[in-house]
Amino acid sequence: MVDWSAYFVSLGGLAAVAVLFWAYSVVRRDVSVVDSLWSLMIFGSLLIYWVAAGASGTRGLLLLLLVGAWALRLSLYITVRNHGEPEDRRYQAIRRNNEPRFWLKSLYIVFGLQAVLAWFVSMPAVAAASAAPLGWLDAIGLLLWATGMFFEVVGDWQLARFRREKTSEGAVLDTGLWRYTRHPNYFGEALLWWGIYLMAVSAGAWWTLLSPLLMTFLLLRVSGVALLEKDMHERRPAYRDYIEKTSAFIPAPPKQTAPAGN
Repeated sequence: MVDWSAYFVSLGGLAAVAVLFWAYSVVRRDVSVVDSLWSLMIFGSLLIYWVAAGASGTRGLLLLLLVGAWALRLSLYITVRNHGEPEDRRYQAIRRNNEPRFWLKSLYIVFGLQAVLAWFVSMPAVAAASAAPLGWLDAIGLLLWATGMFFEVVGDWQLARFRREKTSEGAVLDTGLWRYTRHPNYFGEALLWWGIYLMAVSAGAWWTLLSPLLMTFLLLRVSGVALLEKDMHERRPAYRDYIEKTSAFIPAPPKQTAPAGN
Protein backbone atom coordinates (compact mmCIF):
# COMPACT_ATOMS: atom_id res chain seq x y z
CA MET A 1 0.00 0.00 0.00
CA VAL A 2 1.31 3.43 -0.95
CA ASP A 3 2.15 5.90 1.81
CA TRP A 4 0.64 8.93 0.08
CA SER A 5 2.09 11.45 2.50
CA ALA A 6 5.59 10.15 1.72
CA TYR A 7 4.79 10.20 -1.99
CA PHE A 8 3.86 13.89 -1.81
CA VAL A 9 7.01 14.55 0.21
CA SER A 10 8.91 13.20 -2.80
CA LEU A 11 7.10 15.71 -5.02
CA GLY A 12 8.27 18.50 -2.74
CA GLY A 13 11.81 17.20 -2.97
CA LEU A 14 11.66 17.13 -6.77
CA ALA A 15 10.29 20.68 -6.81
CA ALA A 16 13.27 21.87 -4.76
CA VAL A 17 15.72 20.11 -7.09
CA ALA A 18 13.95 21.58 -10.14
CA VAL A 19 14.26 25.12 -8.75
CA LEU A 20 17.96 24.60 -8.02
CA PHE A 21 18.76 23.39 -11.53
CA TRP A 22 16.53 26.07 -13.06
CA ALA A 23 18.66 28.71 -11.33
CA TYR A 24 21.78 27.03 -12.71
CA SER A 25 20.26 27.04 -16.23
CA VAL A 26 19.48 30.76 -15.96
CA VAL A 27 23.13 31.51 -15.17
CA ARG A 28 24.27 29.35 -18.09
CA ARG A 29 21.47 30.47 -20.44
CA ASP A 30 21.02 26.80 -21.35
CA VAL A 31 18.09 24.67 -20.19
CA SER A 32 19.52 21.51 -21.79
CA VAL A 33 20.73 20.55 -18.33
CA VAL A 34 17.19 19.29 -17.68
CA ASP A 35 17.89 16.32 -19.97
CA SER A 36 20.61 15.12 -17.60
CA LEU A 37 18.28 15.74 -14.67
CA TRP A 38 15.22 13.87 -16.00
CA SER A 39 16.16 10.30 -15.06
CA LEU A 40 17.68 11.43 -11.76
CA MET A 41 14.38 13.05 -10.77
CA ILE A 42 12.57 9.75 -11.32
CA PHE A 43 15.11 7.94 -9.18
CA GLY A 44 15.03 10.79 -6.66
CA SER A 45 11.26 10.44 -6.31
CA LEU A 46 11.65 6.76 -5.46
CA LEU A 47 14.59 7.35 -3.13
CA ILE A 48 12.87 10.16 -1.20
CA TYR A 49 9.75 8.01 -0.90
CA TRP A 50 11.83 5.05 0.30
CA VAL A 51 13.35 7.13 3.08
CA ALA A 52 10.20 9.07 4.02
CA ALA A 53 7.99 5.97 4.12
CA GLY A 54 10.56 3.75 5.79
CA ALA A 55 10.05 1.26 2.97
CA SER A 56 11.57 -2.21 3.18
CA GLY A 57 11.40 -5.59 1.49
CA THR A 58 13.22 -7.40 -1.29
CA ARG A 59 11.13 -5.97 -4.12
CA GLY A 60 11.56 -2.40 -2.92
CA LEU A 61 15.32 -2.79 -2.67
CA LEU A 62 15.45 -4.45 -6.08
CA LEU A 63 13.50 -1.58 -7.65
CA LEU A 64 15.75 0.96 -5.98
CA LEU A 65 18.75 -0.76 -7.58
CA LEU A 66 17.11 -1.13 -11.01
CA VAL A 67 15.82 2.43 -11.25
CA GLY A 68 19.07 3.77 -9.81
CA ALA A 69 21.18 1.90 -12.37
CA TRP A 70 19.01 3.11 -15.24
CA ALA A 71 18.91 6.72 -14.00
CA LEU A 72 22.62 7.10 -13.28
CA ARG A 73 23.67 5.50 -16.58
CA LEU A 74 21.30 7.64 -18.67
CA SER A 75 22.18 10.88 -16.86
CA LEU A 76 25.91 10.25 -17.26
CA TYR A 77 25.51 9.39 -20.94
CA ILE A 78 23.52 12.55 -21.70
CA THR A 79 25.88 14.74 -19.66
CA VAL A 80 28.95 13.45 -21.52
CA ARG A 81 27.18 13.71 -24.88
CA ASN A 82 26.10 17.32 -24.29
CA HIS A 83 29.35 18.55 -22.75
CA GLY A 84 30.68 21.54 -24.67
CA GLU A 85 27.66 21.63 -26.99
CA PRO A 86 25.30 24.63 -27.38
CA GLU A 87 21.75 24.52 -26.07
CA ASP A 88 19.77 21.77 -27.76
CA ARG A 89 17.86 23.02 -30.82
CA ARG A 90 14.57 21.81 -29.27
CA TYR A 91 15.05 24.16 -26.34
CA GLN A 92 16.25 26.94 -28.62
CA ALA A 93 12.89 26.70 -30.40
CA ILE A 94 11.01 26.74 -27.07
CA ARG A 95 13.09 29.75 -26.01
CA ARG A 96 12.23 31.66 -29.20
CA ASN A 97 8.53 30.87 -28.83
CA ASN A 98 8.41 32.03 -25.21
CA GLU A 99 10.29 35.30 -25.23
CA PRO A 100 10.32 37.70 -23.54
CA ARG A 101 11.24 36.47 -20.04
CA PHE A 102 11.85 32.87 -21.06
CA TRP A 103 14.33 32.69 -18.19
CA LEU A 104 11.36 32.90 -15.81
CA LYS A 105 8.88 30.89 -17.87
CA SER A 106 11.36 28.01 -18.11
CA LEU A 107 10.87 27.44 -14.37
CA TYR A 108 7.43 25.96 -15.00
CA ILE A 109 7.30 25.06 -18.71
CA VAL A 110 10.57 23.11 -18.59
CA PHE A 111 11.77 22.29 -15.07
CA GLY A 112 8.45 22.30 -13.21
CA LEU A 113 6.71 20.24 -15.88
CA GLN A 114 9.48 17.64 -15.97
CA ALA A 115 9.51 17.38 -12.18
CA VAL A 116 5.78 16.59 -12.15
CA LEU A 117 6.13 14.11 -15.02
CA ALA A 118 9.06 12.38 -13.30
CA TRP A 119 7.05 12.15 -10.08
CA PHE A 120 4.13 10.57 -11.91
CA VAL A 121 6.30 8.16 -13.93
CA SER A 122 7.91 6.91 -10.70
CA MET A 123 4.53 5.75 -9.34
CA PRO A 124 4.79 2.02 -10.28
CA ALA A 125 8.21 1.76 -8.64
CA VAL A 126 6.91 3.59 -5.58
CA ALA A 127 3.77 1.43 -5.36
CA ALA A 128 5.76 -1.79 -5.83
CA ALA A 129 8.09 -0.98 -2.92
CA SER A 130 6.04 -3.19 -0.60
CA ALA A 131 6.69 -6.17 1.62
CA ALA A 132 4.65 -8.50 -0.63
CA PRO A 133 6.65 -11.61 -1.61
CA LEU A 134 8.25 -11.85 -5.06
CA GLY A 135 6.38 -13.88 -7.67
CA TRP A 136 6.44 -14.97 -11.29
CA LEU A 137 5.32 -11.54 -12.52
CA ASP A 138 8.40 -10.06 -10.88
CA ALA A 139 10.56 -12.49 -12.86
CA ILE A 140 8.89 -11.51 -16.14
CA GLY A 141 9.16 -7.84 -15.19
CA LEU A 142 12.86 -8.22 -14.44
CA LEU A 143 13.37 -9.93 -17.81
CA LEU A 144 11.59 -7.08 -19.62
CA TRP A 145 13.65 -4.53 -17.69
CA ALA A 146 16.90 -6.29 -18.62
CA THR A 147 15.88 -6.53 -22.28
CA GLY A 148 14.90 -2.86 -22.33
CA MET A 149 18.14 -1.86 -20.64
CA PHE A 150 20.07 -3.84 -23.27
CA PHE A 151 18.34 -2.02 -26.14
CA GLU A 152 18.85 1.38 -24.51
CA VAL A 153 22.50 0.91 -23.54
CA VAL A 154 23.62 -0.82 -26.74
CA GLY A 155 21.59 1.56 -28.91
CA ASP A 156 23.18 4.59 -27.24
CA TRP A 157 26.65 3.05 -27.54
CA GLN A 158 26.19 2.28 -31.25
CA LEU A 159 24.91 5.81 -31.88
CA ALA A 160 27.83 7.40 -30.01
CA ARG A 161 30.31 5.30 -31.99
CA PHE A 162 28.58 6.19 -35.26
CA ARG A 163 28.76 9.92 -34.48
CA ARG A 164 32.49 9.64 -33.83
CA GLU A 165 33.22 7.65 -36.98
CA LYS A 166 30.68 8.92 -39.58
CA THR A 167 32.20 10.19 -42.80
CA SER A 168 29.51 12.74 -43.74
CA GLU A 169 26.86 14.89 -42.07
CA GLY A 170 24.12 13.21 -44.10
CA ALA A 171 25.04 9.66 -43.09
CA VAL A 172 22.36 7.54 -41.38
CA LEU A 173 22.99 4.79 -38.84
CA ASP A 174 21.26 1.65 -40.14
CA THR A 175 23.35 -1.15 -38.65
CA GLY A 176 23.29 -3.05 -35.37
CA LEU A 177 20.08 -2.55 -33.42
CA TRP A 178 19.34 0.45 -35.63
CA ARG A 179 18.80 -1.97 -38.52
CA TYR A 180 15.65 -3.27 -36.83
CA THR A 181 14.23 -0.13 -35.22
CA ARG A 182 14.86 3.55 -35.85
CA HIS A 183 14.87 4.17 -32.10
CA PRO A 184 16.26 1.20 -30.14
CA ASN A 185 17.07 3.43 -27.17
CA TYR A 186 13.50 4.77 -26.92
CA PHE A 187 12.05 1.28 -27.39
CA GLY A 188 14.33 0.00 -24.64
CA GLU A 189 13.30 2.75 -22.25
CA ALA A 190 9.61 2.03 -22.79
CA LEU A 191 10.15 -1.71 -22.37
CA LEU A 192 12.02 -1.42 -19.09
CA TRP A 193 9.26 0.74 -17.61
CA TRP A 194 6.68 -1.86 -18.63
CA GLY A 195 8.85 -4.37 -16.79
CA ILE A 196 8.73 -2.21 -13.68
CA TYR A 197 4.97 -1.95 -14.08
CA LEU A 198 4.66 -5.76 -14.04
CA MET A 199 6.55 -5.76 -10.76
CA ALA A 200 4.04 -3.22 -9.47
CA VAL A 201 1.19 -5.50 -10.60
CA SER A 202 2.82 -8.34 -8.68
CA ALA A 203 2.66 -6.12 -5.59
CA GLY A 204 -1.04 -5.42 -6.21
CA ALA A 205 -0.55 -1.97 -7.79
CA TRP A 206 -2.20 -2.69 -11.17
CA TRP A 207 -3.81 0.76 -10.98
CA THR A 208 -0.47 2.44 -11.83
CA LEU A 209 -1.06 1.57 -15.51
CA LEU A 210 -1.24 5.22 -16.56
CA SER A 211 2.44 5.67 -15.72
CA PRO A 212 3.96 3.31 -18.34
CA LEU A 213 1.30 4.45 -20.81
CA LEU A 214 2.40 8.05 -20.25
CA MET A 215 6.08 7.16 -20.63
CA THR A 216 5.37 5.31 -23.88
CA PHE A 217 3.28 8.24 -25.17
CA LEU A 218 6.04 10.72 -24.34
CA LEU A 219 8.64 8.59 -26.12
CA LEU A 220 6.47 8.12 -29.20
CA ARG A 221 4.59 11.40 -29.58
CA VAL A 222 6.15 14.18 -27.52
CA SER A 223 9.85 14.27 -26.70
CA GLY A 224 11.01 11.17 -28.54
CA VAL A 225 10.28 9.70 -31.96
CA ALA A 226 7.89 12.37 -33.31
CA LEU A 227 10.03 15.33 -32.26
CA LEU A 228 13.32 13.81 -33.42
CA GLU A 229 11.95 12.86 -36.84
CA LYS A 230 9.99 16.07 -37.40
CA ASP A 231 12.53 17.49 -39.83
CA MET A 232 15.10 14.69 -39.98
CA HIS A 233 14.36 13.91 -43.63
CA GLU A 234 15.13 17.54 -44.52
CA ARG A 235 18.44 17.57 -42.67
CA ARG A 236 19.39 14.09 -43.88
CA PRO A 237 17.77 13.10 -47.21
CA ALA A 238 18.96 9.48 -46.82
CA TYR A 239 16.66 9.23 -43.82
CA ARG A 240 13.66 8.93 -46.17
CA ASP A 241 14.88 5.54 -47.39
CA TYR A 242 15.69 4.53 -43.83
CA ILE A 243 12.11 5.30 -42.78
CA GLU A 244 10.68 3.21 -45.62
CA LYS A 245 12.57 0.06 -44.67
CA THR A 246 12.95 0.31 -40.88
CA SER A 247 10.37 -0.03 -38.11
CA ALA A 248 9.85 3.21 -36.16
CA PHE A 249 9.75 1.69 -32.69
CA ILE A 250 9.18 -2.04 -32.16
CA PRO A 251 12.10 -4.04 -33.63
CA ALA A 252 11.27 -5.90 -36.85
CA PRO A 253 13.19 -7.25 -39.87
CA PRO A 254 13.89 -4.44 -42.36
CA LYS A 255 11.57 -4.20 -45.35
CA GLN A 256 12.87 -4.95 -48.81
CA THR A 257 12.62 -1.83 -50.96
CA ALA A 258 12.32 -1.93 -54.74
CA PRO A 259 15.39 -0.79 -56.72
CA ALA A 260 15.23 2.72 -58.16
CA GLY A 261 13.45 2.84 -61.54
CA ASN A 262 11.16 -0.17 -60.88
